[in-house]
Amino acid sequence: MTLPLTGIRVLDLSNVLAGPFCGYNLSRMGAEVIKVENPNGGDLARRLGADPAMAAKLLGLSFVAVNAGKQSIALDLKTPGGKEVFLRLVLEADVLLENFRPGVMERLGLGYGVLSQHNPRLVYCAISGFGQGGPWAGRPAYDQIVQGLSGAMSITGDTASAPLRTGFPLSDTIAGMTAAFAISAALVEQRSSGQGRFIDVSLLESTLAAMGWVVSNHLNAGVDPQPLGNENFTAAPSGTFQTSSGPLNISANEQKQFVALCGLIERPDLLEDPRFSEREARKAHREALNCEITLALAARPAREWEASMNAAGIPAGCVLSVGEILAEEQIIGRSFVETLPQGPDGHKALRITRPGFLLSEDLPVPPPPPELGADTRIWLERLGYGQDDIEILTAKAAVGIADGPDRASQSKQWPNP
Repeated sequence: MTLPLTGIRVLDLSNVLAGPFCGYNLSRMGAEVIKVENPNGGDLARRLGADPAMAAKLLGLSFVAVNAGKQSIALDLKTPGGKEVFLRLVLEADVLLENFRPGVMERLGLGYGVLSQHNPRLVYCAISGFGQGGPWAGRPAYDQIVQGLSGAMSITGDTASAPLRTGFPLSDTIAGMTAAFAISAALVEQRSSGQGRFIDVSLLESTLAAMGWVVSNHLNAGVDPQPLGNENFTAAPSGTFQTSSGPLNISANEQKQFVALCGLIERPDLLEDPRFSEREARKAHREALNCEITLALAARPAREWEASMNAAGIPAGCVLSVGEILAEEQIIGRSFVETLPQGPDGHKALRITRPGFLLSEDLPVPPPPPELGADTRIWLERLGYGQDDIEILTAKAAVGIADGPDRASQSKQWPNP
């Protein structure tokens, strides 16, 4: 099948999560994504993850999660030779993606001003903690720092546990999705105008943009958002309730859903109680309402309530662990978890998740994530370097070439630059 971004070439200079997650999504949509990594260790995520043996091989499970299907070329951009190779690559690229601290690429002499003159079609996307401008632009930032500064932690948890970070890197992930969207839009413009564009993605602003409802309430109604734990601030009853076997999420956000819920739990009297009869009253008395519902839910286990409520049109779901949801037929039947082809290096078969969408045809399963420098030699040859040139670049530590098997037979046959 032909994927939407087939024929697009991306140079991915990013590390860890936000940028690599962006690049992974572009790759799954058909783009050729080439990781440009420092020969001395490459992407930090190569050394991260729950399997120490894989991390020692520079294929940490954190790296595996978002780098399948990519290529890897190892260049030291601080060396003249590495910089020369990189500039040749830029001529052949549609997109450049990086998440260095603002100013790093300019100090290397490889900022957007230079590269856009070198290749006017280049879409250049820079992801950083706070954006390329403003008083915080130069500050170091990780996901947790941004979660705290954005206000997200202040409204996560309840009055006893807040501030609380989410259980996964929320800000990095949202920024990666934001960058993928912006790049895809810029590519549409590039194809029609022949011109590139500079894209400035901020983790902080991406997170705040995703908090639109609570931000709007503050901006337009003067409401200071508060941590409500598992409660939904827009409606009641809408939250996590205890059953005879464990927690159950119920979201009876509409009047008809509340009516159905009262009938199902055999508490029609709640509909006549002025504290609960209409939406705003229920929000004002949510604690009392939750107590009444919890008493009724103690009669049956969560799975039974889940089935009967959904059948009655009431949104409800058990609270599952990661392992439990991955074992559900809903996930298995839609092939959300993929097993990567066995690599030539003999590594164990790896499993990853596909992006959160399906196309009209199945997405092809990508090859395994690349070893550091796995495609360096291939690309040097494509860019016109002879064997003597490659040996000189290697001797000067301007490039790094993987010791593994030759990838030429595995890689796609792209036209010579």
